[in-house]
Amino acid sequence: MAQPEDGKMELFDHLNELRARLLKSVLAIIVTTAASATLAQRIIELLARPIGGIQNLQAIEVTENISVFMRVSLLGGVTLAMPVIVYQLLAFIMPGLKTGEKKWVYIAVPMASLLFLAGVLFAYFVMLPSAVTFLISFLGVAANIRLSNYMGFVTNLMFWIGLSFETPLLVFFLAKLKIVTAKTLLRQWRVAIVVIAVIAAVATPTVDPVNMGLLMAPLFVLYLLSVLMAFLAR
Repeated sequence: MAQPEDGKMELFDHLNELRARLLKSVLAIIVTTAASATLAQRIIELLARPIGGIQNLQAIEVTENISVFMRVSLLGGVTLAMPVIVYQLLAFIMPGLKTGEKKWVYIAVPMASLLFLAGVLFAYFVMLPSAVTFLISFLGVAANIRLSNYMGFVTNLMFWIGLSFETPLLVFFLAKLKIVTAKTLLRQWRVAIVVIAVIAAVATPTVDPVNMGLLMAPLFVLYLLSVLMAFLAR
């Protein structure tokens, strides 16, 4: 009769630990977002460079400027808090890992942060200039760009491409859990190309093949790196 009670207590213990980990992640985001807010004006000016500067943007709503300020601060906060978020996630599953596998957790934390940052930088320096030029010049119609629309477009692109750069790390842990193998990934490379093309079509702000290709190329390289990570995991 005691076994179900023990199982219930163990479930509650896991839920309490998960709640504590999530709370720590949220607190980290709050702190880093507050720190990012002190640099938000400078960040906004940097994000506006691909369109020719903030003077080429306009706000038409009373709350538009403050909403953009908060959005950019939040993106900066999530980027800065990424090491804490990844650590809290991995620390939650760490008790289920073997002793030799726990060392990978400490390697994964800086790797996840660097991969996310690499994705953000790739979006800013490679994707944005070509995408903005194509979108503004399309049809040859003069465009008056809203501040909130432009910043929403930029932050979404940078965030999702940053997350896509986490793929090798995710595959590594899936391989550690014996869900995928390097051999399986290599056999399914044709399917991977189709999936990458779909992801590029969704994530790319333009419909031209040049910008899709700019995203597909690094995603395919990330896929090959994921195969290597799966091999190393096993």
